[in-house]
Amino acid sequence: MIRQPAVAGQFYPSDPQRLKSLIASLLDKKETKKERAVACVLPHAGYVYSAKVAAAVLSSIDLPDTCVILGPNHTGFGTPAGIMTEGKWQMPFGTIDIDDKMAHSILKRSSYLQEDEVAHAYEHSIEVQLPLIRQIKGATFRFVPIILASDEKLMYKDIAHSIATAVQEAKKDVLIVASSDMTHYEPQKLAMEKDQKAIEAVLALDADGLEERIQRLQISMCGYIPAIVAIMAAKELGARTARLAAYQTSGDVSGDYSSVVGYAGIVIS
Repeated sequence: MIRQPAVAGQFYPSDPQRLKSLIASLLDKKETKKERAVACVLPHAGYVYSAKVAAAVLSSIDLPDTCVILGPNHTGFGTPAGIMTEGKWQMPFGTIDIDDKMAHSILKRSSYLQEDEVAHAYEHSIEVQLPLIRQIKGATFRFVPIILASDEKLMYKDIAHSIATAVQEAKKDVLIVASSDMTHYEPQKLAMEKDQKAIEAVLALDADGLEERIQRLQISMCGYIPAIVAIMAAKELGARTARLAAYQTSGDVSGDYSSVVGYAGIVIS
């Protein structure tokens, strides 16, 4: 099965050369030692708004061949926890393979995940990460796509443990990516204040604290569930620290600060 792009030409260029040139312009050219990361949080808006933040993370870490990418469900299609275990995803420059062995290993351990192509068919939150990671890592890059829409706490723990144990069994480096934008459509000052509270919880690797702040402060972080699962899995794999690599809002690009979306790039190691 080849999954076709849902947002090529909208969120990122559909022309291969334009896409490659844009990504190249965003990457840090300095020769610095790459950090070994267990997980990260990347934004998923149109590249003009958020790819600079994602690139700040991806430029700074030693990318493994396999990424498990967790995204929220914006479309409402599919199951509450949907994984694809086989196939390829079409990108403007070619296809990217799903790591079927890793995907099947995660699926067989989970009581919540279901094989589900429908949840992924039109969802952009995983798709927009692929050109960036592929251009940096190259043709060896494989991934496991998981879309999460349920806020059931037992699901968080189940899927996080399924990912962590599958990675441990594989005995290879795997990067867990939580795809999420931050506050949506609030004035700049308020958006930054709310985002700071959510970011603090992620940096503390406090999954429960992140959920509590999201609910209490009404923070419209669309991918907080992927972030919670990523934090839990990363801690099980030995992660102890996190850092904020970059933060900006759509207002920093458009100049309109009356209603912005926040974007944070976080490295967990």
